Amino acid sequence: MAQYKKITPYIIIAVIAALFGGGLVWGYGSKFLAKSATPQRAEIPQNLVQTPAGQGQVSDARNTPVVRAAQTVGPAVVGITNKAYARDFSNRKVLVEQGTGSGVIFDAKGYIATNFHVVQNAQEISVSLADGRVIDGKVLGTDEATDLAVVKIEADNLPVATFGDSDSLMVGEPAVAIGNPLGLEFQGSVTAGVISALNRSLEIGERKFKLIQTDAAINPGNSGGALANADGVVIGINSAKISVAGVEGIGFAIPVNTARPILQSIIEKGRVIRAYLGIGVLDKNSAAQYGYELNIDKGVYVAKVYQDGPAAKAGIKQGDIILTVAGTETNSVADLRSATDAQAVGSQVEVVVKREGKNATLSVTLEEMPAQQ
Repeated sequence: MAQYKKITPYIIIAVIAALFGGGLVWGYGSKFLAKSATPQRAEIPQNLVQTPAGQGQVSDARNTPVVRAAQTVGPAVVGITNKAYARDFSNRKVLVEQGTGSGVIFDAKGYIATNFHVVQNAQEISVSLADGRVIDGKVLGTDEATDLAVVKIEADNLPVATFGDSDSLMVGEPAVAIGNPLGLEFQGSVTAGVISALNRSLEIGERKFKLIQTDAAINPGNSGGALANADGVVIGINSAKISVAGVEGIGFAIPVNTARPILQSIIEKGRVIRAYLGIGVLDKNSAAQYGYELNIDKGVYVAKVYQDGPAAKAGIKQGDIILTVAGTETNSVADLRSATDAQAVGSQVEVVVKREGKNATLSVTLEEMPAQQ
């Protein structure tokens, strides 16, 4: 998470679930995003092997998997400085730093994965490489719903991290977090721990997130950095830490298998394409925020139906209670979002609604979510 003067509300993640794909699938044809069924131990370039001056080969006791992972992935982890224009005391327009975070170079063309909140509202981006170079970057696209973004830089001889297979992770295996905690003065910091849990479900706003939990220390500034395994491949994008008094060793990362289609969609289209029902809904919690009491035991209340949207075409009306979408129960706004995001644009799904005390099943053809939704 970036180190901001104003604390960002993100606790994500990452990142960031079906979160998120809206029906996106593997197989975009990009080698750097190809899903690896069995990650292999990465070969460490000789110029990265740390041998103390005046000593021979480092012993196996010291040359641990954590050391090798840090040497392999560390060069591809960058610092990202978010800058924006503000007015000084003389009302002059000046460029000021809003915060710093981390990113991971995942393609030699200069594509960098990071968090949305690291680059949020940036008017200029500065990228600090592990080799000392500082390069201007461009925000290629963002996805606020998953707290992911892609930054592009133009440079030669870029180190590249390999994305692994987060579906193959095991609880208890080593986890190595690499990033820039507390700012660039601590650039390239490495912390180690284990995979504490998989598929942790957090509900943030209108979406649910499936995240990797780790006890590797993740602090402000680590957001957007790499979570690697002992094979030296990236298996998560660090996204948030629970910062509560008395709580330690609970950090989260967006699984790379979740991030892949999001990043690829941003590269190809500038945003993430998701399926769209064309309705506005309320559950008990969201209704209470607007001062209403919603007396329903199951489902979500349809507060608005967008004209000419998929739901309107299928006959869904304001006041209906949506019970299921594509066979998935929808007892909260996040449930509805997740159920819809899991479907492909153009697919036909059955939606069960309760109307005037009776259940009805309607067939809805999902459309592409407009950019402003």
